[in-house]
Amino acid sequence: MAWSTRQLAELAGTTLRTVRHYHEVGLLAEPERRANGYKRYGVAHLVRLLRIKRLTELGFSLTQIAEMGEADEHPEEALRRLDADLAATIERLQRVRVELSLILRQSAPTDLPPELALAATDAELSDADRSFVAVMGTLLTPSAMTAYKTMLATYSSEPTTAEFDALPPDADERTRHDLARRMLPYTRELLAKYPGMNEVKNTTSAHFAAYTIGSAIVDLYNPAQVDVARVLGELLRADAD
Repeated sequence: MAWSTRQLAELAGTTLRTVRHYHEVGLLAEPERRANGYKRYGVAHLVRLLRIKRLTELGFSLTQIAEMGEADEHPEEALRRLDADLAATIERLQRVRVELSLILRQSAPTDLPPELALAATDAELSDADRSFVAVMGTLLTPSAMTAYKTMLATYSSEPTTAEFDALPPDADERTRHDLARRMLPYTRELLAKYPGMNEVKNTTSAHFAAYTIGSAIVDLYNPAQVDVARVLGELLRADAD
């Protein structure tokens, strides 16, 4: 029995292009040719093509199939590795579905880490504050993230934070400094209540973390708000000293 390339592809439920590609990458041996130059495929070619098709449907790459060779009809080790990979993928997808369900149900933002998204939504942060939380999420350790989440979950609007949000960019120096001083007690209280909130990952240098936070503040807030944050930072450092 001999089949043409088109007939072989039809029997295997694939395409001429696919068969030719398998020849090019060395997965399918080239057949003998008839006197007229046309290829003559036999049963061995069909069986090999069916096996390649089956393995690709299971999720193996062509490189993995090539590494198995043609003789191994039951590549147990490769199958077990694939099964483990699929189990990990399923677990990840299940976690994603849980997160999606929460995001849809709570209308949570997608620009925040999942552990902070719901807490930030409940806290009703300003757009600038929410973006700042997103930046902090890239820097903090897991324990700091937990502290940050707890802080957001128990967050309640405080008069001076509302003033900060509404502060016009041309606010005069006296107004800025007065607001920073009035924000100090509440900020102290937060830092004392959640002491691990500013702990950055050990893969991130303190200098880079400070630079990133400073850049975020400058980009997200207006000049008057940035100056209030600067003065507040100086007051907190004076406390520490």
